[in-house]
Amino acid sequence: MSLVFYTNPMSRGRIIRWMLEETGAPYETRFLRYGDEMNSAAYAAVNPMQKVPAIVHNGQVVTECGAICLYLADAFPEAGLAPPLAGRAGYYRWMMFAAGPWEQANVNAALGVQVTPEQSRMAGYGTFERALDVLLSLVPETGYMLGGKFSALDVYAGSHIGWATQFGSIPATPRIAAYLDRIQSRPAARRAAELDDAAIPEYGPAA
Repeated sequence: MSLVFYTNPMSRGRIIRWMLEETGAPYETRFLRYGDEMNSAAYAAVNPMQKVPAIVHNGQVVTECGAICLYLADAFPEAGLAPPLAGRAGYYRWMMFAAGPWEQANVNAALGVQVTPEQSRMAGYGTFERALDVLLSLVPETGYMLGGKFSALDVYAGSHIGWATQFGSIPATPRIAAYLDRIQSRPAARRAAELDDAAIPEYGPAA
């Protein structure tokens, strides 16, 4: 079995590092610096978007964070990171919501893009406020997004919530803080953060 992980420690690759650690599968990390390394022809052969993260599992390339999370949950079912097939409606629905409408809304807000009421009909997320309300509705009082069992949805959507809280676009309410503590205190999450934090001095943007 071969599993190669392309990333930068200050990127969305942190989501996939956490997901990989949750699977318990062995993998090789290949860090790419922003600039020439990420924009190289060699990496374009892996991901023509020249963005990280990406994985190559037994010769199969997977890119896009949401897709990688879904793939890894299925590739390593023994980790129990996906619900049974009959119970996956909400799992798929909210993974794609976080990857699509929320991601678009959050990036546009960070870039200062203001959507007019007329444009909101065209924008997949409608308005930032609407997308935010939906995202926050996923945060449970207790347990995890799909109930009592942790899943890849908590890794992916939970990472988005953690970052948005860190940067101030989501309020750090007690409910959100408690949920983030539950997921971020997991041993796999801590290992992943330690690995990426240790690599920042060498591979971060300032390197």
